[in-house]
Amino acid sequence: MKTVAIVGSQWGDEGKGKVIDFLATQADVVIRAQGGNNAGHTIVVDGKKFALRLIPSGILNPNTINVIGNGIVFDPKGFFEELEMLQSNGIDTKNIKISDRAHIIFPYHKELDGLAEEARGDNKIGTTKRGIGPCYMDKTERSGIRICDLMDKDVFAKKLKGQVEAKNKLVKGVYDKEEDMFNFDEIYSEFMAYAEKLRPFVADTTVIVYDAIKAGKKVLFEGAQGTLLDLDLGTYPFVTSSHPISGGFAVGAGVGPNMIKDVVGIVKAYTTRVGEGPFVTELDNEIGEEIRIKGCEFGTVTGRSRRCGWFDAVIVRYAARVNGLTSISLMLLDVLTGFDKIQVCTAYKMGDKIIKDFPASLEDLAKCEPIYEELEGWTEDITSVERFEDLPENAKKYIARIEELIGVNVDLVSVGPNRAQTIIRKNVFDN
Repeated sequence: MKTVAIVGSQWGDEGKGKVIDFLATQADVVIRAQGGNNAGHTIVVDGKKFALRLIPSGILNPNTINVIGNGIVFDPKGFFEELEMLQSNGIDTKNIKISDRAHIIFPYHKELDGLAEEARGDNKIGTTKRGIGPCYMDKTERSGIRICDLMDKDVFAKKLKGQVEAKNKLVKGVYDKEEDMFNFDEIYSEFMAYAEKLRPFVADTTVIVYDAIKAGKKVLFEGAQGTLLDLDLGTYPFVTSSHPISGGFAVGAGVGPNMIKDVVGIVKAYTTRVGEGPFVTELDNEIGEEIRIKGCEFGTVTGRSRRCGWFDAVIVRYAARVNGLTSISLMLLDVLTGFDKIQVCTAYKMGDKIIKDFPASLEDLAKCEPIYEELEGWTEDITSVERFEDLPENAKKYIARIEELIGVNVDLVSVGPNRAQTIIRKNVFDN
């Protein structure tokens, strides 16, 4: 069985798109199984950047089938904007399959997302306001509308009418709006037009994925966001509405967990976070700003500046445990070039206690201070290094220390944004 799951092992933005694109050149099928177009991957091929938000990153390989699984919340408007961008750049998009079980994001989801965030006041969670949370709310409430419903105009009309009426009552009763915000006829007309354009892409993707795995094909499960944004296991409530961990991929792709053989944790050589919440190793100083500029740490979807800090081994150990990581892909190592000293957080100190495991309580996390171990940096340009042996000695020592602290081997090392700037110590598809 040749199946690999790619998991963000920090707060997202770790560089998953590059690794997925790199591995997709070997994969027969790439599956996106959780989240929506609130998460973005930037892939650089031959110096050209592609920002992908909903379509799987395997799309740049013409021989790869790209699956948008049942665990996704699907925005048709966003999908077609992305499709047009790819097609205008000469990318073949015929190998896209969309699950007929995926739930659909509607205009009322986006409006409600914004209204809810505004109502939180000082307790904002940093939503992208793309309707992700409200769509998952409908899914959990069992009132959502799925792709298979959209394919039947009568079923769709009945379900949409009920939802529009319910949402108009909601905005009046909860958000004090005097008039109806949502018009059934406008939404119905817009989405019926999407339905005809979507029809060639729609399939029972659970069968496609299962058959590919049983046939011994190379199947890649694409992760979005990161472990610490997981609804159950992340820094709640500053999390997403889905499960961007290895266990969530099986559910979101419609296959058993025993069908995922290897789990690769994507890890930055430092730590970043977008939005609110405690961040133990955050560097609110010149070093943090230097990392931000050198690493181009601005969100693919929102453009927001990312908060930057030193590598936090407590976080990545936690990700290794809850995901069952079998290997690590260490990203953006080149960003650390030029620092005389590099700090690695090995544990936390909370009062008189030493904490080595990531706490559930954000109140406890906010009280934690990092316990750092100092390592020597390097000045050599590593962006053209192709073999691990040719890295500077201090860079190799840095990687070795990360392996010791996490207990998982670093099999891939990224030394630049392009696909070719990847050092392969072990091919995960050959495990």
